[in-house]
Amino acid sequence: GQVLGANDTIRIGVAGINGRGRNHMDAFAGMDGVEVTYLIDPDSRLFASRAESIKKRSGNTPTCVQDIRKAIEDKNLDAVSIASCNHWHALLALWSCQAGKDVYVEKPCSHNVFEGRKLVEASRKYDRIVQHGTQSRSDRNWHKQIAAVKSGKYGKLLISYGYASKPRGSIGFKETEAPPAELDFNLWLGPAPEQPYHRNIVHYNWHWFWDFGNGEIGNQGVHQMDIARWAVTAATGRTLPNSVVSLGGRFGYEDQGQTPNTQLTIFDFGETKLFFEDYGLARDKNRRVDNLFFMEEGVIRGGNFYPNGSDQGESLADADTCYGGGPFGNFIDCVRSRKRE
Repeated sequence: GQVLGANDTIRIGVAGINGRGRNHMDAFAGMDGVEVTYLIDPDSRLFASRAESIKKRSGNTPTCVQDIRKAIEDKNLDAVSIASCNHWHALLALWSCQAGKDVYVEKPCSHNVFEGRKLVEASRKYDRIVQHGTQSRSDRNWHKQIAAVKSGKYGKLLISYGYASKPRGSIGFKETEAPPAELDFNLWLGPAPEQPYHRNIVHYNWHWFWDFGNGEIGNQGVHQMDIARWAVTAATGRTLPNSVVSLGGRFGYEDQGQTPNTQLTIFDFGETKLFFEDYGLARDKNRRVDNLFFMEEGVIRGGNFYPNGSDQGESLADADTCYGGGPFGNFIDCVRSRKRE
């Protein structure tokens, strides 16, 4: 691709602007040399307030379109940042690569494994920068803990433990109805099977339906799973387990949701195990979202090491492996340099 100089403005479109997409908008609009040129969402009710927010922050008024294909036709658009529903992630990213745009795509990068591989192929085929939104990789505290796991100072890694147990109550039942006039529901469905509209899928609770989301493991859980696997690879050099066992279900209430609200998964990497849990019925505020690393000599948690039999934490050595510009700054730097990291 063309190397953009430090003084060239990078024009970016943000696709999916209701939830996480607002963070994308604000981050890019606040950067020097970056212009949020397009806002893209099937729900046009969002356009006025989001465009006004961009104008106040950076001075320019973005073009608002419901269909991303109208944005990526623009030869002056350099990149697309995707924060849509999970079932749209891979296709939006793939289309953008085909149109010559670089891509920042939120977690999970795809709705299933097949789509993920196709996106990797597209990135290579069209020579596009594609960055995945696992922003814990830009957190110095996690770099410090992974470095400690890898160092051998505390013995071998026995268990890498991740949990994403945000409280998730019943979503009840919503009757089917006509979609709002401002929402292009057919476009919102996109690659998902055709089905009637109801208010339990637009905008957030789609996470709990298989056609659109992946449950908590594909929501908050992506981050904790990523960190857990990061530690295993750092300690063992391995990326894939010998075997996986997972059990769970949707318990505690009856509602319209389909995905598990309770799940425990165990990955066997030989001497090292990875445990992952998400309990949407959890009440313990101290065990909601975190990662622990059980070493031979003790536990690494929260940036400290706790020796076996002690509740007195020892500070870990700092790590200099963390990029300082955050995930969005990292993406823009890569768009300019064309360097993959």
